[in-house]
Amino acid sequence: MAKFDIIAATGCPTGIAHTFMAKEALEKAAAERGLTIKVETHGQVGVENELTKSEIAGAKAVVVAADKDVQAERFAGKPMVSVGVSKALSVEAAGKLIDRALAAKSDGTVAAAADVEDEVEEKESIGHVIYKHLMNGVSHMLVFVVAGGVLTAVSFLWGITSFDSTASDYNSFAAMLKIIGGIAMNLMVPVLSAYIAESIGKRPALVPGFVAGMIAIQGLPVNAETGMIDAGGAGVGFGFLGGIVGGFLAGYVILLLEKVFAGLPKNLDGLKAIFLYPLFSTAIVGLVMLGISGPMAAINTAMMDFLKGLSASGAVVLGLAIGCMCAFDMGGPVNKAAYVTGTAMLTEALAAGVGTDTYNFGTNFMAAVSAACIVPPLITTFAVVVGKKYFSQEDHDAGIVNLILGCTHITEGAIPFMTKNIWPVMPIMMLGSSIASILTIMFNVHDPAPHGGFLVLPVVENGPLWVLAILTGAVVGGILFVAFKKYDFEKNQKAAPAAKPVEAPKAAAVEAPKAEAADFVKVENVFVAEDFASRDEALSFVSNQAVKAGIASDADAVMNAFLAREAEGTTGMMEGFAIPHAKSDAITEAAVIVVKDESGVTGWDTMDGAPVNVAIALLIPGAQAGTTHLKILSKVAEALMDEEFRATVKGSTDAAEIAKTINARLV
Repeated sequence: MAKFDIIAATGCPTGIAHTFMAKEALEKAAAERGLTIKVETHGQVGVENELTKSEIAGAKAVVVAADKDVQAERFAGKPMVSVGVSKALSVEAAGKLIDRALAAKSDGTVAAAADVEDEVEEKESIGHVIYKHLMNGVSHMLVFVVAGGVLTAVSFLWGITSFDSTASDYNSFAAMLKIIGGIAMNLMVPVLSAYIAESIGKRPALVPGFVAGMIAIQGLPVNAETGMIDAGGAGVGFGFLGGIVGGFLAGYVILLLEKVFAGLPKNLDGLKAIFLYPLFSTAIVGLVMLGISGPMAAINTAMMDFLKGLSASGAVVLGLAIGCMCAFDMGGPVNKAAYVTGTAMLTEALAAGVGTDTYNFGTNFMAAVSAACIVPPLITTFAVVVGKKYFSQEDHDAGIVNLILGCTHITEGAIPFMTKNIWPVMPIMMLGSSIASILTIMFNVHDPAPHGGFLVLPVVENGPLWVLAILTGAVVGGILFVAFKKYDFEKNQKAAPAAKPVEAPKAAAVEAPKAEAADFVKVENVFVAEDFASRDEALSFVSNQAVKAGIASDADAVMNAFLAREAEGTTGMMEGFAIPHAKSDAITEAAVIVVKDESGVTGWDTMDGAPVNVAIALLIPGAQAGTTHLKILSKVAEALMDEEFRATVKGSTDAAEIAKTINARLV
């Protein structure tokens, strides 16, 4: 059985994009460190690449990057770091998690040597724990909403009242589809509640969780004649907010009962699981839920009235709120809050029936949410097509793929573009989404399906106008995105000529020994007396030297490659060192260029906040990105852990000595 240095588990609420983006980032970060890794994913299709007991036992450390329950108790006793999935979406961030996990203690607490001090307590954060439990419920709920909502929407293809046997457009098959879809939609709140509870109290919490969810949709039954509690009466449900409250209540009641019954003999464990836990938890949770049904119903009504109030304030106000929430974190908690609210409104709309005010508002709200979620990926597609020269080939390819993701309502494809330049890309995405939402509301579009993007166009009322609203938001956002990338590109181009002309290194007075074929650092590529005003000026200088030395053919392409890497995460290290690296087809041979600035380059984000005095720049041909690149990078990173190496390189003004010192560590 294979053994792995690192094992990991990733999972996001929808299990569509974040889960696998984090997996890829962790695998790349481990490869850069020469470590073996196995990543278990918790997606919508279930658990894939599942970790075995022997693999868990043999691992050195564990990384959990998930916003849902991934059964982390399996890793008890292992050095472990646990964070939200959004903290592992880039190779740089994933690498820090791996480093922290390896530096952690066996009880799972992060050692004092952890990279980022303010993240040490993150895994214990109450907010993250609550969010993880909530998203476990949401992830299980969404599939019911999607299946039920789409089936219900499809039933409308035969006519808007085709499910009604008294209507002229009645169709028995459509009626059956609506029945099936309605059942699935009605399971939304019980499933949400049950799996929030399951995340907290594991399997015993499912029973009280489901019961809590059912009470949330039915409310406290009261006899209309007597005004008394009556099992045969009717109640007022309190929706998905009640399901959330019931889920947490059920989960923590189970934890309480586990403590209460902890003193029972071991041979009664079976009795606890099959009798005591379900009986007492269901009774306690049920009574509490029925007791709070009145206040919860009032809160639920107030929330719906608030949203309708926003609508009364005009399409701009409501659309702006929806668009900004959906594009703010693209699949994160704010986005999910908007989407779950939309599905809750849609559930009420479908229950109220076609033609009612509730139906019109709920389906219009859902259409606005869907439009806002579709726009960000389409913005990137427009931008990489219209402004192709301003994007790397990798970004261009990702943008083209986003055409498919956007059209099918998968927002997460835009995340890599935003993380590289949160400002101003996030506001651009929010503006584009808001425009689409506002126009959707103004055009009176109604979407009875909670997901599917353009695949559900046949059931969308005013579908062509909906497409127009979405394309308008995508084009406006795309134009702004291209404008930003053009400005950034031209700024970098102007910086290149501004870089200082090449000065011979101080050691050039003495003829340097000819570098051996295996030497990546040549004496003539070591510059010991430079003075840079900024990180970009230093990188521009290196890019121009690469062309003059015959290492590269295009300084702009090299500069863009350096900046693209910095956008993924800083290459600034500690104690005045940085390891910038560029991978580009414009680079003709693998090489290392070293620049020193005794006064220090400010504005280069480093782990200890110190300015950069020595930049060991790696230049790698695109074809060698996964081989030579990783070898050199790992060797340099390892060398920087050596105090003697750091002292020699940082303290020397002899280019030949610096070249020899670095080359010795690259063999």
